[in-house]
Amino acid sequence: MTSTSVRIEAVSKRFGEVTAVDRVDLSVAKGEFFTLLGSSGCGKTTLLRIVAGFMPQSDGRILFGDACIDAVPAHRRNTGMVFQNYAIFPHLTVVENIAYGLRARGLAAGEINERVGRMLAMMRLEHLGHRRPRELSGGQQQRVVLARAIVIEPDVLLMDEPLSNLDTEMRVHLRGEIRALQRQIGITTLYVTHDQEEALMMSDRVAVMSGGRVEQVGTPAEIFHRPRTRFVAAFIGETNFLPATRLGAGGNDTALYDVPGGGRLAVPSGQASAAGSPAEVAFRSHDLIVGPATNGWTATVTDTQFYGATVRLVLELAPNVFAQAALTGAAAQTLPPPGSRVGLSLHSQSPWIFPAKPQ
Repeated sequence: MTSTSVRIEAVSKRFGEVTAVDRVDLSVAKGEFFTLLGSSGCGKTTLLRIVAGFMPQSDGRILFGDACIDAVPAHRRNTGMVFQNYAIFPHLTVVENIAYGLRARGLAAGEINERVGRMLAMMRLEHLGHRRPRELSGGQQQRVVLARAIVIEPDVLLMDEPLSNLDTEMRVHLRGEIRALQRQIGITTLYVTHDQEEALMMSDRVAVMSGGRVEQVGTPAEIFHRPRTRFVAAFIGETNFLPATRLGAGGNDTALYDVPGGGRLAVPSGQASAAGSPAEVAFRSHDLIVGPATNGWTATVTDTQFYGATVRLVLELAPNVFAQAALTGAAAQTLPPPGSRVGLSLHSQSPWIFPAKPQ
């Protein structure tokens, strides 16, 4: 199966006075699973539709490999598209749905049968080829849509929230199936989702978007462990933000910050804010360790929230200043009751520092 790289160069899209995509630069490598992640209205689907050729950009250009495709209509870009709504033809069987794009391209009957048979086997749909969409489950329908997109052997596979209409169990199952299939066939994939867990689990790299702009691009581990902006730190994972005051230099090339509750946290000097400037220190809720109130950083437990494998403690560090600790394993078995005073510390991973959020 063929595949190609994708370059998005300084692409913007304006609708009147509204800028939906704002000078986005991205490069997707050949065979890469690349995800556009963000909340509704961030511009991710608009950008995907521009790549597909469904709408023109206002500025910038799109390249497949070294070829600019701005003047190429959607039906000639050789992309496979999987939508949020399945768009299966209800009057056609599974086989006929998968074969539709091949017939539209005028392929010979023998090649159509060979390709469709290969897709049926790959998607484990061999026993369902004669059925119509109303006789299939949601997960089976989605596999039909995926087969129909891949069978035409596109250069790029474009997927727009393809799992959002499925129940949780089926969505989790299909994440793994789609990722395994993409690795097997090696097709360049541009995937859109608002689900951070989905993006982190499936992707080679992720672009986090907000307000039409790209906040950060990186591997899932880089996005999660080293967020470059406050938005990314807040959007990915469960993060505590505390007002912080820089005290001065610490040991091992760090800067010390005073945080509510009497804590002092060390941040690498290269990330430190200017002395006297308002700042926020940020850290994941699972990095917060709760123990006896024997050190200088303390808080009061105000609530306990049970989520099965995880228990969250809501902690008040100072009047109207709260943080959450996510406890698992043995730490979640014996919990301090609401009203208890507890001591706090952080795992060895350094917290992050950001300019204070404007009030």
